[in-house]
Amino acid sequence: MDHAVVFDVGETLVCETRIWLRWAERLNIPAVTFAGVLGGCIAEGKTLEETFEILVPGISIPDEEARWAVDEPESLRSGFDADDLYPDVRPALEALQAAGFRVVIAGNQPAEALASLQAMDLPCDVIANSSEIGVEKPDPAFFSAVAELAGVERYRISYIGDRLDNDVFPAMRAGMRPFLIRRGPFGYMHAAGPDAFRTTVIDSLMELPEILTHP
Repeated sequence: MDHAVVFDVGETLVCETRIWLRWAERLNIPAVTFAGVLGGCIAEGKTLEETFEILVPGISIPDEEARWAVDEPESLRSGFDADDLYPDVRPALEALQAAGFRVVIAGNQPAEALASLQAMDLPCDVIANSSEIGVEKPDPAFFSAVAELAGVERYRISYIGDRLDNDVFPAMRAGMRPFLIRRGPFGYMHAAGPDAFRTTVIDSLMELPEILTHP
């Protein structure tokens, strides 16, 4: 089939709950407080850097991650592994491949995340993070690179992500068909927002094989 399905990573394939809990513990902030500030910042459209600045004024995330790596070299820290995959990921990707779709994973992730994703042996054709692509979403160049990885015309590409600003709207502008998955803090907030009507909102990746094979 000359169609491709491209997946974001964080809160699309990977549940980031453990990552946020580890950050809260690292910064000595109660988990509920951390989650509440994160949710409030998402609602206000603030960046991750602005969120951390509210929690720990003057913090440098890269510097803190460097110190963390020294303190806990064997810890996942802000990383993830197969235990963080949402349970619908493998069956959905397998079903899409079985239906003839080219399956691509491409999100905003650091270089070390590529090895983590590859170690999961996911049923997909290509994995490429922003660190390898050389540009991050929502830059149009990211989606141009995604189109190259997909190897099909843009209108034959579906892009699945948990954010309207980073995933849905830039994919739409790139000529792709976007889907918003309602999970993770951004997913729930954006799915409830006034612009959600502009895309298809799904609650599980297992909805995709039926939707995409019976348009």
